[in-house]
Order: sequence, then structure tokens, then C-alpha cells
Amino acid sequence: MSSIQFHQVAFAYTGAPDGLFSELSFGVSEGWTGIIGANGFGKTTLLRLACGELEPRGGTIARPATSLYCPQRTDEPMEPFEAFLDAVDGDAYRLRGRLGIEDDWLARWSTLSHGERKRAQIATCLWLNPELLAVDEPTNHLDTQARSMVERALRSYRGIGLLVSHDRALLDGLCRHCLFVSPQAVALRSGGYTTAYAALAEEDRAAGERRSKALADARRLERERSVRRDHLKLAEKAKSLRGVNPRDHDAKAKAYAARGSGGGAGKRFRQLDGRIEHVKEKANVKRTLTQFSMGVAIQGARSPRNALFRIEAGTLPLGEHRTLTFEDLVMLPQDRVALAGPNGSGKSTLIRHILRQLDLPQDRVVYIAQEIDAEASAAILERVQQSPKEMLGRIMTWVSRLGSDPRGLLESRLPSPGEVRKLLLAERIAHEPHLIILDEPTNHMDLPSIECLESALRDCSCGLLLVSHDQRFLRALTTFSWSIEPVDSQETTYEIVMRSMEPAG
Repeated sequence: MSSIQFHQVAFAYTGAPDGLFSELSFGVSEGWTGIIGANGFGKTTLLRLACGELEPRGGTIARPATSLYCPQRTDEPMEPFEAFLDAVDGDAYRLRGRLGIEDDWLARWSTLSHGERKRAQIATCLWLNPELLAVDEPTNHLDTQARSMVERALRSYRGIGLLVSHDRALLDGLCRHCLFVSPQAVALRSGGYTTAYAALAEEDRAAGERRSKALADARRLERERSVRRDHLKLAEKAKSLRGVNPRDHDAKAKAYAARGSGGGAGKRFRQLDGRIEHVKEKANVKRTLTQFSMGVAIQGARSPRNALFRIEAGTLPLGEHRTLTFEDLVMLPQDRVALAGPNGSGKSTLIRHILRQLDLPQDRVVYIAQEIDAEASAAILERVQQSPKEMLGRIMTWVSRLGSDPRGLLESRLPSPGEVRKLLLAERIAHEPHLIILDEPTNHMDLPSIECLESALRDCSCGLLLVSHDQRFLRALTTFSWSIEPVDSQETTYEIVMRSMEPAG
């Protein structure tokens, strides 16, 4: 079977009063299809339904005989990874070379960077070569070189590909179609993200105009109905003989004349009801693109201290035979620092080293780790759910302004990786932080949310230390970088080189 078909599919998680999907219908064939939507609107659920990991509550899914879901999280290696490392066929050799997979990665999985783990996941899935491959955020954690490696590898896949990603360049480069997912509807459009989104946005704009015109027509007709109702009341009063002197023949004649001429007005009044109902039905236009009221403000404060931290020169181990060396590191209260470097060069290790030596009040530091595992994510959601009513309302308002559905999130058992980042930011940002440290903040977050976060951080007055492979994000927010670079050709020793950041162009 060279396609997958969803027909009238309905799905809801246990305990959630509202279904996530209702009457979901679409079909795609061979080639990559991008799955686009805000955090919490069911993109991952759709992938798992497509692969048979979840069963619909209603409707049918016709899928090929073999399918595989490549997860967003990298907590554990995929079960077939060991077999892939041991395989001696040509595809295994080619994929291990193309994606830089080393023989000892399974034994030292806990020491691998999340970018290395992601490459291992994707290599394993491509080696298994299912007829349907559903990949969830494949470029999270990847540096520029690794991202190019992954894109080339995914391009070689010849089956039915479903791709959830916030990477616009990847969606443009790989996808033949894009499926936009929102609470209102799903919409399948041809082309990569840029082409498909432009077409859908134009349709949505036209639908909005039709709705506005229909609503204006409805208001005009309702005003007309109100005027005609007043005229009918006057006409009915004119027909009445109540209070008319029986001897006043002129008044009686006018009343009888009014009775003979009033039928047409009543009929026209009743016809207005039908016209208004028809116009209101035209105003009930489905908008495919979710319209958010978005935008957040981070009330950071500049620390009164001379420096946020001073870290003495040192060396950090990065696993077997690899180290990171650095000179004294000083961050001033107003500094905005980008920490950049290839996967496995020690960025997260350095962040953890800095955090251990921080002497700032705990409530004045916001730190969001690069990856939050499923167990910790569930615990964070439970803690937020049990927050006092006022705090819960504030957190959920913040989450909503970052483009997620607060009600759906509170009813879920496990937030998506993007949603848990929003929860942590909302929970921790209330105390006017002096220092914000974010490790790969754009990973897992949808495109509108990334733009909102970028805008909020740009206006924040506290210190920023940002780890990211997203150069556009870093150029918009930071003034200089600590760039981790290899000292030798074997890449066993890395050092930090300090540079000014190029401003966003």
C-alpha cells in the first residue's frame, strides 16, 4: 500500500472530556508530508495514530503493512539500535557513515549529547526502512553540520514520510505537502512550508472577509427588522377600535382601512427572519489557521551585583578521551551571551558547571534544561495543577499567550516537550530574575511560540545565557558569544573562544 488514509477518525485520551480529534480525514502518499501546528494540538498523537501505536475511538485508518514512529524524546535508545550497530549489510554501513554513528554509542548512551542520540534514532529508523515512517522533530539538538547530515539522510527515504518539525528550512527542503493541524480543522496543502502556509493564509484571509461581510449584513438586517417591528406595532395600534368613540365614524373608518392594508408588512417582517438566519449561517465560516492572542512579557531585573558569576579557569571531562578547557569566565549583570559549539563539545556540561557555582538567590535564576524526560515532565504538570488558584491562572494565561491550549494541557497526563518548557517558563518567570539560562530553548517549540519568546527576551533587562544552534535566534538576542571549538584535528580537546556576535541582518 503506497498511501495512508484517515477517514472520520476520532480520538480522545482517557479522562479528557473533549476529544482531541473529531472526524479527521485526509490521505497522503509516498514522499514527505510536513505536520504543522501549535504545541498541544495533537501532532505527535497524529503520528502515533498513523503508526498504530494508538487506536482511534472512531473512524478508520488504512495504513501500509510496516510503519515506525521515531519519537521526539531521546531518553532511551530505540530497541533495534543494538541490531543496527551489529548489522553488516550495505545499508547499515552507509547509514553509520553518513550520520557519524560510532560503535560504542549504545554502551555510553547516557554520555551522548542529545544531538548524537537524535542521529542514532534516525539512522536506526532509516535502516529498518518501513513503508511508513513518522519522524517527530528530527533536527532538535542538531548543530549545522549534523542537521545537514540528517536532511540528506531523510531525503534518501522513498516511503510515506510524516514529519513534525518547526524547522522551516527542513520543511521547505523535504516536503511535497503540509498538513496543518488546529482545533478547528486540518488542512492539507501542496508544497513545502512557505508555499503551503502562504496558500492557506490567503484562504483564511478570504474566509475572514466573507465572515466579516456576513456579520455586517446580519447586523443591517437586524436593524431593519427592529424598525419594521416598530412599524408593525404602530400598524396594529391603528387597527384597534379600543378606546374609539362608537359615534366617531371617521376614526372607525381609519381603523377598518388599516386592517385591510396591513398584511403585506407582516409577511415582509417574517421573511426577514429567514434572511437573517441564512446570513448567519454564511458567517459560520471555519477558520483553518488558529488565531491566537499571543505575546508575553518577561519582567527581568538587573542584578545590583558587580557580576552574576565568576568561574575560575579549568578543565571539564566530556567522556572518554575528550575535555573542555576554558579561561576565567565572567558574566556581568547586563551581559547577553550565546554559548555555541558542535554537538558533544560540552555546552550543557559547562552550563551545569556554572549552575553548581552560582551564588545568586535561587528564585532569581531561571534555568530550563535542554531536555526534560517524561517522568520529570509529568511531575512538573502535576505540580502546576496543584498550584493555588491565582498562580495557576497566571501560569495558564502565560501558556495561552505562547500559543497552547491551557484547558487541554491541564486535562492531559503528560505534556509535550514544547508544553513543558512553556510551563516551566511561566512558573519561574514571576520573580523578576537576574539571570536566565536556557539550553536549546527553541527545541520542541512551535514557530509562533519561538517568535513570542524571542520578542519577550529581547525586552528583558536581566542577564541572558543562551545555548542554541538557531543562529537567527542568537543574533537577535545576544551581543557576544562563547564559542566552543576543537583544539586538535582529532577533536579530543575543546576550548572557549570569545567573540562579538554578528547582529541579525
